[in-house]
Amino acid sequence: MAIKIAVLDYGIGNLRSAQKSLIRAGADAQLTADPEVIAAADGVVLPGVGAFGACMAALERTGLDVQAKQAADSGRPFLGICVGMQLLYEESDESPGHPGLGILSGRVVLLPEGVKRPQMQWNKLQLTTPGHPLFAGLDEAWMYFVHSYAAENTDATIATADYGGPVVAAAAVDNVWATQFHPEKSADAGRTLLVNWVDWVGRRATS
Repeated sequence: MAIKIAVLDYGIGNLRSAQKSLIRAGADAQLTADPEVIAAADGVVLPGVGAFGACMAALERTGLDVQAKQAADSGRPFLGICVGMQLLYEESDESPGHPGLGILSGRVVLLPEGVKRPQMQWNKLQLTTPGHPLFAGLDEAWMYFVHSYAAENTDATIATADYGGPVVAAAAVDNVWATQFHPEKSADAGRTLLVNWVDWVGRRATS
Protein backbone atom coordinates (compact mmCIF):
# COMPACT_ATOMS: atom_id res chain seq x y z
CA MET A 1 0.00 0.00 0.00
CA ALA A 2 1.36 3.45 -0.94
CA ILE A 3 2.34 5.82 1.83
CA LYS A 4 -0.29 8.56 2.30
CA ILE A 5 1.10 12.10 2.23
CA ALA A 6 -0.94 15.24 2.83
CA VAL A 7 0.40 18.31 1.00
CA LEU A 8 -1.11 21.33 2.73
CA ASP A 9 -3.19 23.34 0.25
CA TYR A 10 -3.38 26.97 1.37
CA GLY A 11 -3.62 28.52 -2.08
CA ILE A 12 -0.08 29.90 -2.39
CA GLY A 13 2.11 29.24 -5.44
CA ASN A 14 2.39 26.04 -7.41
CA LEU A 15 1.77 23.54 -4.62
CA ARG A 16 0.83 20.88 -7.13
CA SER A 17 4.43 20.54 -8.31
CA ALA A 18 5.41 19.27 -4.86
CA GLN A 19 2.47 16.86 -4.88
CA LYS A 20 3.40 15.47 -8.30
CA SER A 21 7.03 15.01 -7.27
CA LEU A 22 5.97 13.06 -4.19
CA ILE A 23 3.78 10.83 -6.37
CA ARG A 24 6.80 10.18 -8.59
CA ALA A 25 8.73 9.32 -5.42
CA GLY A 26 6.24 6.55 -4.72
CA ALA A 27 3.77 8.19 -2.35
CA ASP A 28 0.01 8.55 -2.49
CA ALA A 29 0.22 12.35 -2.19
CA GLN A 30 -2.92 14.45 -1.93
CA LEU A 31 -3.17 18.25 -2.05
CA THR A 32 -5.64 19.00 0.73
CA ALA A 33 -6.96 21.37 3.36
CA ASP A 34 -9.24 18.72 4.91
CA PRO A 35 -8.37 18.21 8.61
CA GLU A 36 -9.49 14.57 8.49
CA VAL A 37 -7.26 13.79 5.51
CA ILE A 38 -4.32 15.55 7.18
CA ALA A 39 -4.88 13.71 10.47
CA ALA A 40 -4.98 10.35 8.68
CA ALA A 41 -1.85 10.94 6.59
CA ASP A 42 1.39 9.08 7.28
CA GLY A 43 3.35 12.27 6.55
CA VAL A 44 2.64 15.95 5.97
CA VAL A 45 4.35 18.41 3.61
CA LEU A 46 4.28 22.22 3.80
CA PRO A 47 5.56 23.76 0.54
CA GLY A 48 5.68 27.49 -0.10
CA VAL A 49 6.79 30.27 -2.44
CA GLY A 50 6.50 34.04 -2.10
CA ALA A 51 6.63 36.34 0.90
CA PHE A 52 6.74 35.01 4.45
CA GLY A 53 3.91 37.25 5.72
CA ALA A 54 1.59 36.47 2.82
CA CYS A 55 2.14 32.73 3.25
CA MET A 56 1.53 32.89 7.01
CA ALA A 57 -1.64 34.92 6.43
CA ALA A 58 -2.88 32.31 3.95
CA LEU A 59 -2.14 29.49 6.40
CA GLU A 60 -4.04 31.31 9.13
CA ARG A 61 -6.95 32.16 6.83
CA THR A 62 -7.40 28.49 5.91
CA GLY A 63 -6.80 27.19 9.43
CA LEU A 64 -3.83 25.20 8.19
CA ASP A 65 -1.52 26.89 10.69
CA VAL A 66 -3.29 24.86 13.38
CA GLN A 67 -3.22 21.70 11.25
CA ALA A 68 0.52 22.13 10.57
CA LYS A 69 1.31 22.50 14.27
CA GLN A 70 -0.83 19.51 15.19
CA ALA A 71 0.81 17.37 12.51
CA ALA A 72 4.31 18.34 13.67
CA ASP A 73 3.37 17.75 17.32
CA SER A 74 1.91 14.33 16.49
CA GLY A 75 5.35 12.87 15.82
CA ARG A 76 4.50 12.00 12.21
CA PRO A 77 7.08 12.91 9.56
CA PHE A 78 6.73 16.54 8.50
CA LEU A 79 8.60 18.19 5.61
CA GLY A 80 8.83 21.93 4.94
CA ILE A 81 10.00 23.14 1.51
CA CYS A 82 11.40 26.60 0.64
CA VAL A 83 9.14 29.23 2.26
CA GLY A 84 7.41 26.25 3.89
CA MET A 85 10.70 25.73 5.73
CA GLN A 86 10.89 29.40 6.74
CA LEU A 87 7.34 29.31 8.12
CA LEU A 88 8.43 26.68 10.64
CA TYR A 89 10.57 29.25 12.47
CA GLU A 90 9.47 31.84 15.00
CA GLU A 91 9.78 34.96 12.84
CA SER A 92 11.26 36.42 9.66
CA ASP A 93 12.93 39.75 8.97
CA GLU A 94 10.94 39.78 5.73
CA SER A 95 7.67 40.31 7.63
CA PRO A 96 8.32 41.93 11.02
CA GLY A 97 5.49 41.54 13.48
CA HIS A 98 4.03 38.49 11.74
CA PRO A 99 5.05 35.43 13.78
CA GLY A 100 5.81 32.13 12.13
CA LEU A 101 4.62 28.73 13.29
CA GLY A 102 7.35 28.45 15.93
CA ILE A 103 7.81 24.73 15.34
CA LEU A 104 11.57 25.33 15.00
CA SER A 105 13.47 27.79 17.19
CA GLY A 106 15.09 30.80 15.58
CA ARG A 107 14.42 33.37 12.91
CA VAL A 108 14.74 33.88 9.17
CA VAL A 109 17.12 36.60 7.95
CA LEU A 110 18.13 38.31 4.70
CA LEU A 111 20.90 36.69 2.66
CA PRO A 112 24.36 38.21 3.25
CA GLU A 113 25.51 41.54 1.85
CA GLY A 114 27.43 41.38 -1.41
CA VAL A 115 25.40 38.59 -3.06
CA LYS A 116 22.62 38.80 -5.62
CA ARG A 117 19.16 38.50 -4.13
CA PRO A 118 17.37 36.29 -4.73
CA GLN A 119 19.75 33.40 -5.01
CA MET A 120 18.31 31.76 -8.10
CA GLN A 121 20.70 28.97 -9.04
CA TRP A 122 21.98 25.48 -8.45
CA ASN A 123 24.23 25.24 -5.40
CA LYS A 124 26.20 22.43 -3.83
CA LEU A 125 25.18 21.15 -0.40
CA GLN A 126 27.64 20.95 2.45
CA LEU A 127 26.32 18.31 4.84
CA THR A 128 26.81 19.34 8.46
CA THR A 129 25.17 16.16 9.74
CA PRO A 130 26.65 13.38 7.58
CA GLY A 131 24.57 10.24 7.64
CA HIS A 132 21.22 11.97 8.06
CA PRO A 133 18.67 9.76 6.25
CA LEU A 134 17.32 12.69 4.21
CA PHE A 135 20.64 12.79 2.33
CA ALA A 136 21.27 9.08 1.79
CA GLY A 137 23.27 8.76 -1.44
CA LEU A 138 23.60 12.54 -1.76
CA ASP A 139 27.07 13.34 -0.43
CA GLU A 140 27.90 15.58 -3.43
CA ALA A 141 24.43 16.87 -4.24
CA TRP A 142 23.56 20.05 -6.12
CA MET A 143 20.09 21.48 -5.47
CA TYR A 144 18.07 24.34 -6.95
CA PHE A 145 17.52 27.44 -4.79
CA VAL A 146 15.21 30.44 -5.25
CA HIS A 147 15.18 32.69 -2.16
CA SER A 148 16.28 35.98 -0.63
CA TYR A 149 15.95 34.91 3.02
CA ALA A 150 17.15 31.89 4.96
CA ALA A 151 17.06 30.59 8.50
CA GLU A 152 19.78 31.53 10.95
CA ASN A 153 22.21 28.74 11.69
CA THR A 154 21.13 26.75 14.76
CA ASP A 155 21.64 23.26 16.16
CA ALA A 156 18.84 22.15 13.80
CA THR A 157 20.95 22.79 10.68
CA ILE A 158 21.87 19.62 8.76
CA ALA A 159 23.15 21.20 5.52
CA THR A 160 24.41 24.54 4.24
CA ALA A 161 25.31 26.02 0.85
CA ASP A 162 28.01 28.60 0.13
CA TYR A 163 26.45 31.90 -0.94
CA GLY A 164 28.47 34.77 0.48
CA GLY A 165 29.22 32.41 3.36
CA PRO A 166 27.38 29.37 4.70
CA VAL A 167 23.61 29.65 4.20
CA VAL A 168 21.27 27.19 5.89
CA ALA A 169 19.98 24.77 3.25
CA ALA A 170 18.24 22.15 5.41
CA ALA A 171 17.24 21.61 9.01
CA ALA A 172 15.85 18.75 11.08
CA VAL A 173 14.56 18.32 14.62
CA ASP A 174 13.07 14.93 15.47
CA ASN A 175 10.21 14.29 13.00
CA VAL A 176 10.34 17.76 11.43
CA TRP A 177 12.67 18.09 8.43
CA ALA A 178 12.93 21.02 6.02
CA THR A 179 14.78 22.22 2.92
CA GLN A 180 15.36 25.77 1.74
CA PHE A 181 15.96 24.49 -1.80
CA HIS A 182 13.29 23.00 -4.06
CA PRO A 183 13.74 19.21 -4.32
CA GLU A 184 10.90 19.10 -6.86
CA LYS A 185 13.02 21.34 -9.16
CA SER A 186 16.35 19.62 -8.46
CA ALA A 187 16.32 16.82 -11.05
CA ASP A 188 17.71 13.43 -9.99
CA ALA A 189 19.20 14.68 -6.71
CA GLY A 190 15.88 16.18 -5.64
CA ARG A 191 14.03 13.02 -6.64
CA THR A 192 16.43 10.93 -4.56
CA LEU A 193 15.87 13.20 -1.57
CA LEU A 194 12.10 12.86 -1.83
CA VAL A 195 12.40 9.10 -2.19
CA ASN A 196 14.54 9.11 0.97
CA TRP A 197 11.85 11.05 2.82
CA VAL A 198 8.99 8.87 1.55
CA ASP A 199 10.94 5.73 2.51
CA TRP A 200 11.49 7.15 6.00
CA VAL A 201 7.76 7.95 6.29
CA GLY A 202 7.03 4.35 5.34
CA ARG A 203 9.39 2.98 7.96
CA ARG A 204 7.81 5.18 10.62
CA ALA A 205 4.29 4.19 9.55
CA THR A 206 5.02 0.48 9.88
CA SER A 207 7.17 0.54 13.01
